Amino acid sequence: MRQAPDRVPARGRAARPVPYGAPVPGSTPDATASPEPAGEIPVGGGVRHALPAARSGRGSGPDGPLGPGGDVVEVRRSARRRRTVTAYREQGRTVVLIPAAFSPAEERRWVAQMVAKLQTREERRRKSLGGDEDLMARARALSEAHFDGLAEPADVKWVDNQHRRWGSCTPADRTIRLSSRLRSMPEYVVDYVLVHELVHLLEPGHNDRFWTLVARYPRAERARGFLEGVEQATAGPGADLVD
Repeated sequence: MRQAPDRVPARGRAARPVPYGAPVPGSTPDATASPEPAGEIPVGGGVRHALPAARSGRGSGPDGPLGPGGDVVEVRRSARRRRTVTAYREQGRTVVLIPAAFSPAEERRWVAQMVAKLQTREERRRKSLGGDEDLMARARALSEAHFDGLAEPADVKWVDNQHRRWGSCTPADRTIRLSSRLRSMPEYVVDYVLVHELVHLLEPGHNDRFWTLVARYPRAERARGFLEGVEQATAGPGADLVD
């Protein structure tokens, strides 16, 4: 096991080019806010049939489309929602929020449209984040930018079997694993999880030094808040974020 150094330089070398999108976050101002996972589409025109607020499951065949990845679609009606339709992923389901006043025909039409929109966005996100080699290159670039290259992972991979954690690190063999659930999230959130796991190569525990090093990533607080919001909405408080 590689011994962690007593100190890490406060400023690192310039990051080498990275595979997905912009330069390593932190070098440019954060000008954009986090979007809804599948956006929010305004609904035009009035609706004649008022229906009570309810939830309904939708699957394949005549009942409705499957969500991205073949998951079940859950429709949630809201009496407060009048002019917008929203869709997002939640614990293996695709959730579509619609106005309570939608007729069955309007529900089917908007659910199909939002499922297609969500799938297109997630496919675009997967392509932009790339595969394991791209993830490894990103981790090295983040290490150079924030830790002078001292956090040196031996292997970084996407995995599909982490359902309660966003990421994990094994300092003994310097391997890092990121949950594939992160593929649908903003790049700065993926980078935060990478930084969190990279710091474990320098400081195994979650002590004060660990969090001081994590804070070198300028968007750490915002990304952590994003993940905490996702966890509270899906699994409730107390769930593991990253390990």
